[in-house]
Amino acid sequence: MTGRAARLRRGLRGAWALLRQWSGDDAYERYLAHHRLAHPDQRLLSRREFVRRYQHERFSSGPNRCC
Repeated sequence: MTGRAARLRRGLRGAWALLRQWSGDDAYERYLAHHRLAHPDQRLLSRREFVRRYQHERFSSGPNRCC
């Protein structure tokens, strides 16, 4: 692989990671990493439990827009 192709691939991976973070798609992976470091003695939520809580917290406060 040439240097140009490798840079393009790294750039695309970085853009994909930013998009996943912005959309919340990587929230469970970030939760797992944080939980292992900060709360290793507590039970992990399953993906299903986490998604339910995440969606409730994100969308229960009403519309999240200015107008």
